[in-house]
Amino acid sequence: MAYDETLAARVRDILSDQFGVVEKKMFGGLAFMWRGNMTVGITNEGLMVRVGKENNEKSLAYPHTRPMDFTGKPMKGFIYVAPEGVATDDDLRAWVGRGVAFSETLPAK
Repeated sequence: MAYDETLAARVRDILSDQFGVVEKKMFGGLAFMWRGNMTVGITNEGLMVRVGKENNEKSLAYPHTRPMDFTGKPMKGFIYVAPEGVATDDDLRAWVGRGVAFSETLPAK
């Protein structure tokens, strides 16, 4: 399982104030679950963010993003952010925040 350990550590640091975040190996990488819902993940593609179907197109308008298509078919509501899109702590914090904000709209599992 190949993913960027440095990026994973940066995400851990950002999520450290969120009670109950659990790491789970999935999607060929590492997912961060909050309240039982996948929020963000690290894959060999970079950062994966769960933005929700209603935020999909708006999120894809940002630079360095593309649809999450690890199965060969785009999954609405999930996007990849290339390493260039999370190079700064502020950019990474913004993307992780978007994932957490969407997860807050979901019922806990």
